[in-house]
Amino acid sequence: MPNSTHSSSASAHSRRADATVVRIDWRPSRWWCAWLVACGPLAAAAVLVSEMPPPVAWPLALSAVGYALWLARREWRRPACSLVLAGDADRVEVDGEPVGDFALQWRGPLAFAAWRDVRGRRRRLAWWPDTLPPARRRELRLAAPAPRAARRGPSMAP
Repeated sequence: MPNSTHSSSASAHSRRADATVVRIDWRPSRWWCAWLVACGPLAAAAVLVSEMPPPVAWPLALSAVGYALWLARREWRRPACSLVLAGDADRVEVDGEPVGDFALQWRGPLAFAAWRDVRGRRRRLAWWPDTLPPARRRELRLAAPAPRAARRGPSMAP
């Protein structure tokens, strides 16, 4: 192919330079909420099969189920939001507000975003495979700001 570039770093650079504004919507994951609901009875069973005295084990088992249901309900009721990523300028907005200290991490098909809002509070979102299809996952990966290099420490011990 006569028009292809011969350097991989040049193609990576041109990809960053041609990045456009991408909007990624976030909504609560059904898989995550189902996992939280399933963990309640598992935690209760773990408490009940332990050698804890029954007068203590039963209230603890019931509270584990209740807490898991509360967490799942809280997660399910989180409001949906949208991220706007401008890869060329490393600008990120969440629901129309600019954010600082944005970081995107990947663990297999899961994407985790963390940032500081305008009030300085730390915020986090996670996309599960049921909320972010592969095509959108690739868009998010390409539009995300480049990770910052780690600070370089002294090369020798003092």
